[in-house]
Amino acid sequence: MTDTVPGTPHEPQAPHESHEPRVHRLRSARRVPAALTALALLGVAGLFLYDLAAVRAHRPGMSWRHELARQLDRHTPADLSVLLGGGALAVAGAVLLLLAFTPGLRGILPMRTPDGDTGLRAGLGRKDAAQVLRDRAMEVSGVRSVRVKVGRSRIGVRATSHFRELDDVRADLDAVLAVGIEELGLAHPPHHPHVRVRR
Repeated sequence: MTDTVPGTPHEPQAPHESHEPRVHRLRSARRVPAALTALALLGVAGLFLYDLAAVRAHRPGMSWRHELARQLDRHTPADLSVLLGGGALAVAGAVLLLLAFTPGLRGILPMRTPDGDTGLRAGLGRKDAAQVLRDRAMEVSGVRSVRVKVGRSRIGVRATSHFRELDDVRADLDAVLAVGIEELGLAHPPHHPHVRVRR
């Protein structure tokens, strides 16, 4: 049996480390393009299956297949038309692959989630974020009009002032916008906003 001193921990505790969960960009479901692609592939597969069944039933195949076979027999891979068609199909395939791997929804900025809640996903539209920051900027004394553009990594602000010194207005705008950006709760807040003030 060991004696313990009151107030002394039994085991050394590791320093507290806060690991914020990494928030990824919201991905587009792309249900309509996926459905159209599936329907197109289903139609082509059904057409080939019907032609194959007709040939197996000793009926003449479709005329377009015979014409395609004659064209393939007449042209070689070195022909210009074949090279252009293959290049066009390769470019189209590369574009489709790029669209498939990109998240999409570039107009929505991901927001922070509560600690420990990994199933909740929230986002804020860029136009909505710009409207919120514009409303905050209009509260600054001396500001007559404001235009705010919110991007993924930066915010552009153009303000018009009808009185007060421009440097004072710009300083107040920097402070107000910094608080407004923090209140948006974005997972990846844009960098320091680029503020331009003119008379």
